[in-house]
Amino acid sequence: MDAKETYRFWMEDPYFDTETKQELAAIAGEEAKIEERFYRNLEFGTGGLRGVIGAGTNRMNVYTVRKATQGLANYIKQERKQEKGVAIAYDSRNMSPEFAKEAALCLAANQIKAYIFPSLRPTPMLSFALRELGCAAGIVVTASHNPPEYNGYKVYWEDGAQITFPRDQEIICQVNAIQDFARVKTMAKEEAEQAGLYEVIGEEMDDKYMAALKSLAIHPEMIKAEAANLKIVYTPLHGTGNLPVRRILKELGFSQVYVVKEQELPDGNFPTVSSPNPEDKKAFTLALQLAEQVDADIVLATDPDADRLGVYAKDAATGAYRAFTGNMSGMLILEYILSQKKAMGALPENGAVVTTIVSGKMAKAIADAYGIKLIETLTGFKYIGEQIKLFEQNHTYEYLFGYEESYGCLVGTHARDKDAVVAVMALCEVAAWCKHKGTTLCGQMDRLFETYGYYKETLSTITLKGQGGAKRIAGIMEGIRREAPKQIGGSRVLQFRDYKRGEITDCVTGEKTPANLPTSDVLYFSLEKEAWCCIRPSGTEPKIKFYIGVRGEGEAEAEEKLEILAKALEKLTE
Repeated sequence: MDAKETYRFWMEDPYFDTETKQELAAIAGEEAKIEERFYRNLEFGTGGLRGVIGAGTNRMNVYTVRKATQGLANYIKQERKQEKGVAIAYDSRNMSPEFAKEAALCLAANQIKAYIFPSLRPTPMLSFALRELGCAAGIVVTASHNPPEYNGYKVYWEDGAQITFPRDQEIICQVNAIQDFARVKTMAKEEAEQAGLYEVIGEEMDDKYMAALKSLAIHPEMIKAEAANLKIVYTPLHGTGNLPVRRILKELGFSQVYVVKEQELPDGNFPTVSSPNPEDKKAFTLALQLAEQVDADIVLATDPDADRLGVYAKDAATGAYRAFTGNMSGMLILEYILSQKKAMGALPENGAVVTTIVSGKMAKAIADAYGIKLIETLTGFKYIGEQIKLFEQNHTYEYLFGYEESYGCLVGTHARDKDAVVAVMALCEVAAWCKHKGTTLCGQMDRLFETYGYYKETLSTITLKGQGGAKRIAGIMEGIRREAPKQIGGSRVLQFRDYKRGEITDCVTGEKTPANLPTSDVLYFSLEKEAWCCIRPSGTEPKIKFYIGVRGEGEAEAEEKLEILAKALEKLTE
């Protein structure tokens, strides 16, 4: 059926509820809107669903959520793991509780027990809970830091990480095989509870999670000594971080924690920000105002599902608050972990740090300095989580730290996804240690730049919405792939990696070697003097992303190099 026929089917078939039909009736005769809602099925991608909330096959609604869950249930049965159950969590977004409940009832109707949190929880708590419960899989209803009109649905497997190849493709096949919404199973909540197929989990799991986090503190006594002297401003940006972040800080002894009142309570409309994204400096407006009032040392923000952490810190030299990128905050935590473990004689010989190909390269310099293995994966924390599983299965490396440039990191292996709650804990420990040593986070960051080189990165995006936008993004990628540049911004390309073709080309010798990473629509260029750039379509938004990184002897030189490369990349898309 084409879009018009599918629209009529939804309007006429008794399976779809009255509210859905009323929403669709409001766009009757508006062909462009009908086309956009029904020209395709909302794609169940390699991590799950993400889209605008509303009626239609190309929207997040109870019907698309049920369909995705039915596909997951079919896969779990195929793998003979239905007795293990599925854990479910959700964030503060509009329709998140409803979607989580629908997923649980679909699983129950398939005779798969659902363990569901009673209220919103951070995404990393889902990863933790499903492993504690021994579940076959997990579901988180969240659209992370996307705008308010979005919601999403992420699938995790029994190791606690998001699904990766080939399991992601196998689940996608099961979801796509469902052509008739009416064949998706569901049941009443009361019936599911009576059958022991719908169980609410909560306080006991929260306590276990907090205990796991506190066990990761390297110097708890030092924290106790300095915690009362550190002033912290925190905002959950209307998301799930409020209670767990405040709890972990309180239990560690941090008593001067000031929460941004206007952003404290959950609200799926995110009324105080244009985007609930800690990567966006505008999201810190209220937090920085509060920081000035209380003379805070550090300012922290977590995104709606509390897996990303944004950071500002007060510069003692200028009195101003400096923004830290995800790479910078990651390096502060990484260097602290390695230096302190080495000082204690606890740094393992087979230790490993895991990051992504688009993350900053200072990690390599730090890892080398401590004799630690650095492993790079494709973009997405699920690949970092996958490495932890492989380390354990193959007895190769001991995981020390994982991070990505998009403000996500993981200390410990209690979860297999990025965790902003443990990141807050770790970053505050670093800040307390700095205060103990008579310095600040800014001072420590400057020391890292002086020691390892001035690494600087940036990200630019082009947004191209709708069916036409998707074609344009594909055209840009294929155009660059077909005629890969020999130099960018005056710098020679030393190596060209095409992860879609699975091929690495040495541009000096012409030799081609396998990429040895999963197939993905990603183009990566290694340039002279440790510069690099990477181009890829977003997996969750209608955007094409351009990542750039350089190394300079100072901030001015690094900024200049970044600007030159950014302008050169813009020309590639013309």
